[in-house]
Amino acid sequence: GLGFDPASFSKGGNATCPFCGTVADSDYVKAEGRAARMGQQMMAVVCTRPGRQGKVYLSVEQASSLLESTGRMPVPPEEEMKKRIEALCRRTGLTVPKEQLVEKLTDQLPNYGMTTMADLFTPRQMLCLLTFAAAVREAEEEMRRREYQLECERAVTTYLATALNREAEDSSSLCRWNPNAEKMQGTFGRQALPMVWDFCEISPFGDSVGDWRSLIDLQVNAIGGASDVGSTAGQVSRGSATALPWPDASFDAVITDPPYYDNIQYAALSDFFYVWLKRTVGHLYPEHFATEVSPKKNEAVSSPWRHKSKLESRKAYEEMMAQSFREAHRVLKPGGQMTVVYAHKTTLGWSTLVDALRAAGFTVTEAWPLDTEMKSRLVAMETAALASSIFLVARKREWVQTGSYEDDVRPELETIVRERVDSLWNMGITGADLVIAAVGAGLRAFTRFARVEYANGEEVPAEKFLAEVEGVVLETLLEKIFGMPGSGVAAVDGPSRFYVLWRYTYKAAEMDAGEAIVFTYGQNVELDGPKGLSTGRHALVEKKKGKYRLRDFTERGEHEKLGLPENGTSAPLIDALHRILWLVENQPRSLNKFLDEARPDRERLRLVAQALAGRALSGGSDDSS
Repeated sequence: GLGFDPASFSKGGNATCPFCGTVADSDYVKAEGRAARMGQQMMAVVCTRPGRQGKVYLSVEQASSLLESTGRMPVPPEEEMKKRIEALCRRTGLTVPKEQLVEKLTDQLPNYGMTTMADLFTPRQMLCLLTFAAAVREAEEEMRRREYQLECERAVTTYLATALNREAEDSSSLCRWNPNAEKMQGTFGRQALPMVWDFCEISPFGDSVGDWRSLIDLQVNAIGGASDVGSTAGQVSRGSATALPWPDASFDAVITDPPYYDNIQYAALSDFFYVWLKRTVGHLYPEHFATEVSPKKNEAVSSPWRHKSKLESRKAYEEMMAQSFREAHRVLKPGGQMTVVYAHKTTLGWSTLVDALRAAGFTVTEAWPLDTEMKSRLVAMETAALASSIFLVARKREWVQTGSYEDDVRPELETIVRERVDSLWNMGITGADLVIAAVGAGLRAFTRFARVEYANGEEVPAEKFLAEVEGVVLETLLEKIFGMPGSGVAAVDGPSRFYVLWRYTYKAAEMDAGEAIVFTYGQNVELDGPKGLSTGRHALVEKKKGKYRLRDFTERGEHEKLGLPENGTSAPLIDALHRILWLVENQPRSLNKFLDEARPDRERLRLVAQALAGRALSGGSDDSS
């Protein structure tokens, strides 16, 4: 064994020496990294067994001894690797990708001295990838010597180059080891390049994840699948969605998966692949690889660091989205439809989308969730990520008029939302996917008008409307979860309703303030403040670094006064339930005494307990209430 746990090396950026226990704070660790005094040490070797299942785990000493006993070459030292890289570059004209890490692709790596794309790879990985890049260029030259058709030569070279991109994604020092699946997790488990303290380095010929042959097979299968769709070749055009090159009324449908507000910095992420494509096929597509890194100035994402403030960033995003949708509106035929794929959770992200659609002259007619995401992906683990994407169907608005919120919009909203919640519930769709899909369906009532006003003539902003929609959705959900009409649900206290809704929607995941505050709508509670749910020893919600998460009975139940009346007012039912659960597990003899003192409404307490234990909340990895 190693004699220590490598996973415990770093906590919060602070490093603990595995031998003497000395703690080096994060500032010191970062300074050492910037001074190029931070390296890596091999911890173990994982081996596959040809023709047999399972893997063998060897210490470094065992692996070295095995290599020596079989007469195989040991792994050359780093200095030797660097010399081979230099020789390869001189021979082929290739260059090490020293393009700078830019934008918010990473907010950690430069602090540790990792400032270029080359810094993301070990010398062994870099030598491997550059060797593959040289082989791609050699394959192109060989096809030319054999007089392949120019388009065939170009296509095969491009497919090989994209396989190399996949190899790079599986061969960086940011790849993780997944101990549950016993396999490597690629660079982009999340849509960012975070610091990784213990990483996994694969063999590209190891008959496992990242194996070159398997990547080629993936390419071949993808090409075969695409050719099965039909004989008509698709046309790909690169340009701005804000200025489409096609004439008016020329398309039956427009399908778009637009940027999700500030969720992902697409252009910055693409640089990871851009630098390798530029080296393999940049000469074949000079019009697309003329710049050092990918263009970013006109990207339709909300980037505060690219603009003066969050407000300016939001304004720029809204303008680009609205102009893109106006162009889609222009090229659509009168009876055509636009489908917008959207999977953002925050009200702010949705409000910008709604404003852009309305400004372009669209009415949202339908919204349905489709499973598009893997639940096992890294970004979904312990987060409030959606398992589905919402497909919004929009059509050109047939008339422009002002609608009354009280007379036209609100009544229709109630009908649409309740019908959609019923449908989704009966289809077995639950949690955040149900909530967001029902909110999307509610847009029909709002977007069919160019302007919606309150009775006093004031315009209803999209954010306000979305808050109303979410309130109706959550109210309807509570009726479903508790199995009773709204009047009965209203008898349950606000903190308990809040807790049940959060647990139903996101289980134990933590959330940003903008997402968490949604659950306060209509519950007469607040997250912060003197009486906020995150305040005091008995806090129902923990607030940490701008994130909120629910606390369960194991964290709250030990407090003796939890669940007891205060100043003549009954405690929230969730407090009583948490105390009861803790007592049952730890001090069962004290349970009757607590019930005599707390005197909770037992019927309502039963409803809350059943709601938290019911089908709607089951299936999560964390079942504690």
